[in-house]
Amino acid sequence: MSGFGRIMPRDKGALSLDLVIAVMAFLAGIALGAALIAERASADWQTGLAGRLTVQIVPSAKSKVPVEPEVAAALAVLNATRGVAHAGALSEHDTVELVRPWLGSDALIPELPLPRLIDVTLVPGEHVDLETMRQQLKAAAPDSNLDDHTRWLARLRALVRGTLWSAYGVLALISLATAATVSFATRAGLAAHRDIVELLHQLGARGGFIARAFEWHYFLAALVAGGIGGGLAALFYLAASGLEAAGLEPVPFLPPLGLHVSELAWLLTIPVGASWIALITARLSVFGALSRIY
Repeated sequence: MSGFGRIMPRDKGALSLDLVIAVMAFLAGIALGAALIAERASADWQTGLAGRLTVQIVPSAKSKVPVEPEVAAALAVLNATRGVAHAGALSEHDTVELVRPWLGSDALIPELPLPRLIDVTLVPGEHVDLETMRQQLKAAAPDSNLDDHTRWLARLRALVRGTLWSAYGVLALISLATAATVSFATRAGLAAHRDIVELLHQLGARGGFIARAFEWHYFLAALVAGGIGGGLAALFYLAASGLEAAGLEPVPFLPPLGLHVSELAWLLTIPVGASWIALITARLSVFGALSRIY
């Protein structure tokens, strides 16, 4: 293999091929990182909402019942319900802080008719009859609304599932593009060095010998270029983590763009995958081209 590699001259377009593979590896790293972030955020959000309920008390414009008595009545019902570990009303300040990322600090938030919120923590493993709790809350506090987060979690799962499949689709397209690029480069190399290939074939070299030279050449080229592209993707996510650590606020209600160290290790699969795609594609391309020549 090494001897054949010295016989074959280096193609002038090799640098362009390396650049294309590096760019594809960078995009694959970005897509893979996005999938990891979405999956981690989904797990964090679901863990944070597991065993939690929220009660909203939103008095209507026609309601003559004061808010505070309704809050106290709802708390009495919740604390008397079996399976409820803790129920506490959020202060107006806490409620304002919840909506501030959506509306901004300059908005006239105090003038908005914000609901009073009660955060409810359930006893782990304890069954709670939510329908009965909802009826009791309505009887004690007519303007109350019990939210068990099922609808929000269902939308979250759908969003994360869509994000993951989109990322995997991008990875599949990048893999196909890499294979197509290597196939084109392999066939171009065979055409450019056809005289050397024919000479080696006449001297008794078999197709496997010729294929190994091409496939390992592209294997190493894709490994290096993929490593560069994957490394740039890792630097991108490290830079995103650095911006957040420097005090730059992330987009509200979106997960941090940085990757953990254990997640960055997944980016090592980018150059490995790119190199094996290049090796297999080059081998198939060489055998396909040689079968038409001889």
